[in-house]
Amino acid sequence: MGHGPWRWADRRLRGSLRHPREIPVLVACVAVTVFAVVGAVSRAYSGDPNEPLLLLSLPALVYFVRGQLYARQRVNGVRITEDQFPEAYRMVVEAAAAFRMPQAPEAYVVLGNGVINAYASGHGFRRYVAINSDLFEVGGRLADPDALRFVIGHEVGHIAAGHTSFWRHFGVSVANVIPGVGSSLGRAQEYTADNHAYAFCPEGMQGLRALAVGKYLYPSVDFDDIAARARTDTGFFVLLVNLLSSHPVNTFRFAALADRSRPGRVF
Repeated sequence: MGHGPWRWADRRLRGSLRHPREIPVLVACVAVTVFAVVGAVSRAYSGDPNEPLLLLSLPALVYFVRGQLYARQRVNGVRITEDQFPEAYRMVVEAAAAFRMPQAPEAYVVLGNGVINAYASGHGFRRYVAINSDLFEVGGRLADPDALRFVIGHEVGHIAAGHTSFWRHFGVSVANVIPGVGSSLGRAQEYTADNHAYAFCPEGMQGLRALAVGKYLYPSVDFDDIAARARTDTGFFVLLVNLLSSHPVNTFRFAALADRSRPGRVF
């Protein structure tokens, strides 16, 4: 796993797996940040020393947060390698190859304390995925390797699609603090990552049931029943919960995976 200048996945493959709403929402989020920074520069030239300085420090703040998060995984997590969790390591390498990435990202298992979660990020020229131990156990101790492959495909998909770049994180930093704005981009990106995961290991999508009931109960859950409720469990407050969430609500997300003829609902 190299550390040279990072290159994303093949451009054509990225385009075929990207959710159609992602780029328009990304442009809107970047526009919010650009207008805020331009306004800060204007106020700084006018002599206002307070808020403009905070906004103009955003690049340094984003760099610091990403660096601190990466350091935390390196010193507290367990590195996935050929010798340590070799099956998961092969999954990471195979996912990167499936998405035509020139190099595979680093990968870590981190203490979950009961939380089912995984994420992808980066710092400098490095990209990495981190999987909470409780979710990682689904593929090992609970003997569902396809579910782990889907999770890894999803997180490597975030990297392949360019979601972990410094400039993207900076570009949406202001939009992220506005309710419903940055989160809308987050939902579109989650659908894009799910598209990557589905292309890599479609049978593993059933493992997402763990998001609804946890790692022990999910084998007893009907995936299609949750997906079907996307048509019946609707209304103002459902849409509001979805709008304010960085991830699509489970019913919308499961429905998008169950019916591949249409993209998932962002709004």
